[in-house]
Amino acid sequence: MKIGSREFSFGQKTYLMGILNVTPDSFSDGGRFLPKDRALFHAEKLIKDGADLLDIGGESTRPGYQEISSQEEMERIVPVIRAVKENFDIPVSVDTYKADVFLEAAGAGADLLNDIWGFRREASVESGKIGMVSKMALAAAKTGLPVCLMHNRKEAVYRDFPREIMEDLEKSLLTAENAGVKRESILLDPGIGFGKTYEQNLWCLKHLEEFKRFGLPILLGASRKSVIGLALDLPVAEREEGTIVTTVMAVLKGCAFVRVHNVQANKRAVRMAEAILRGGG
Repeated sequence: MKIGSREFSFGQKTYLMGILNVTPDSFSDGGRFLPKDRALFHAEKLIKDGADLLDIGGESTRPGYQEISSQEEMERIVPVIRAVKENFDIPVSVDTYKADVFLEAAGAGADLLNDIWGFRREASVESGKIGMVSKMALAAAKTGLPVCLMHNRKEAVYRDFPREIMEDLEKSLLTAENAGVKRESILLDPGIGFGKTYEQNLWCLKHLEEFKRFGLPILLGASRKSVIGLALDLPVAEREEGTIVTTVMAVLKGCAFVRVHNVQANKRAVRMAEAILRGGG
């Protein structure tokens, strides 16, 4: 899969997506990288530490988050995306679920859409003979950029969680197909911490291989999330070891990407896990 100017080859390697939040209220690093100069400084550090891709977000999606306007989100992320692309040779993902924000970000140089609602958040619109499709799916098709579709629900209410999470992802893929998004340009994210209970998050982490049934690359985003805090009874600032365990699990289960805050530590974990898998051969 080509993302920006880089070709990503999946199957034998797990890549690092470095998180760059330009928000005042993210659960882990809210407000730290809001000004553009600080965001660029942190982007440079993530790249030096080994990030293969940067994920830039302008609206916190932590539990109980306050939704902001598209205009405010654009004002936060567009200058940062443009500056990162002007200063560094690295693919950039934009973390948004709003079609108008995504199109502005794409115009500023974003190379990939990371949609936490998997094309299922914004109101659908009529599109010719194919019927109803989401605005975001149509926007993604218009740009031709690759996308990451994450599983999400407004409430963690399921009768049969393993079956229903796969059905939800299938619906996201059907929405993408209806809009004309090429299947070979799609990544899938199980959505750790979104629309799931503690036990359901653990199920996803234990059964990451189940998500490979769609034949698409998998991205795991578990860095510092509440499932780690609950398992270890630790605050956000002390969840790095737990995050590294999830990263190693991702490598062992064949995930294509891990989305993390601390790139250096997780890069080392990935390299070690991959060395063990190779067995010296």
